[in-house]
Amino acid sequence: MQFTIDFLWNLGAVLIQVLPLFFGLGLIIAVLSTLIGRREGWKLGDSLYFGFITALTVGYGDLRPTSGLNKLLAIVIALFGLITSGILVAIAVEVVSTVFQKQS
Repeated sequence: MQFTIDFLWNLGAVLIQVLPLFFGLGLIIAVLSTLIGRREGWKLGDSLYFGFITALTVGYGDLRPTSGLNKLLAIVIALFGLITSGILVAIAVEVVSTVFQKQS
């Protein structure tokens, strides 16, 4: 139980430090998805929904771009989503390693 508490505490501390990075990546995803939505004629909420579903690599398929440029921008959104996920996983692995070494 102590390991879990230490992990969550340290993870929170690191995430606070990299919050500007995640905010920036989220802003890029939001701007690109809004651009796609405007070009496709979607509502703002639908545009943001599309962008973050694409960035999280879920991709339900209920909204999809139709033009070539919009499809290219959707791929860029997906790449930024993968970068964001990769950073988060790397941080979690590093925190697990650090907490494990401290408890050994």
